[in-house]
Amino acid sequence: MPELPEVEALVRFLDERATGHVVVAADLASIVALKTFSPPLSALVGGTVTGASRHGKWLDLAVRPASVPGPGAAGGGAGATGTAPDGELHLVFHLARAGWLRWSEDAPTTPVRPTSSRGGVRAVLALRIRFDDGSGFDLTEAGTRKRLAVHLVHDPAEVPAIATLGVEPLGPDFTRAELFRLLAARNQQLKGLLRDQRLIAGIGNAYSDEILHAARTSPFRLTRSLEADDVAHLHAAIRDVLSEAVATSSGRPAAELKDAKRRGMRVHGRTGEACPVCGDVVREVSFADRSLQYCATCQTGGQVLADRRMSRLLR
Repeated sequence: MPELPEVEALVRFLDERATGHVVVAADLASIVALKTFSPPLSALVGGTVTGASRHGKWLDLAVRPASVPGPGAAGGGAGATGTAPDGELHLVFHLARAGWLRWSEDAPTTPVRPTSSRGGVRAVLALRIRFDDGSGFDLTEAGTRKRLAVHLVHDPAEVPAIATLGVEPLGPDFTRAELFRLLAARNQQLKGLLRDQRLIAGIGNAYSDEILHAARTSPFRLTRSLEADDVAHLHAAIRDVLSEAVATSSGRPAAELKDAKRRGMRVHGRTGEACPVCGDVVREVSFADRSLQYCATCQTGGQVLADRRMSRLLR
């Protein structure tokens, strides 16, 4: 699943490639991917891309419809009734676990055919956007569990999952004091807090493993057990791990981001390999639909976590 660093890289890529171009086609291939019906996708056609941005792990492509005057034009940018003041439309999408954005400098012009909602292992087309210079991108999703979500709205806050996002971990509001407040609000496992998008936006399964390894703490440690020094180390680990990953991903084409993410992982996805810090073996705890990786020497004082659901430290 793409997380904050990869989504940030995709946003910067889209902003550079698409801003200023006119949308000439918006073709839906998977009806289950589109979660809204008004305005219709056809409202994008003829509109000009004004930029791309990020909300946690959500991508946001802003488009000024053709019927809305540009900045400084007579009549202002009010747009249709109920639209945002600037009249823009926002194509916001979440790639979920198996979705991806595939950019092409020469996007296909052949008609898009509806795809099966069941799909399979192979990635299938969900949505295609094409621009006036012939470029464009496809949103695709592999697997049988279709979770890729596309919304076309006047305001990103109309999407409940965006409206309820927590603090941006690389933003100015994410201070040590704010992290301490989040940790103290509820006594839960650290891994769960880091992955909760309503508390901290953009961190998923992979980077939470990396952050906890950098902070040298157990994924199952309870949040209220952290002392002031622990909070400082965790705050620094969150900032450092994400900043390094954003720097590594920045400027890379969309096609290279997945491999760059894998190469940058120290413990996540590296079960059985040597920890790059201490040389101990990287271990795994498996759950029904995911797993986590950690180093016992670096994170749990040498104790091995039981590999079962609701794991606890072996006694």
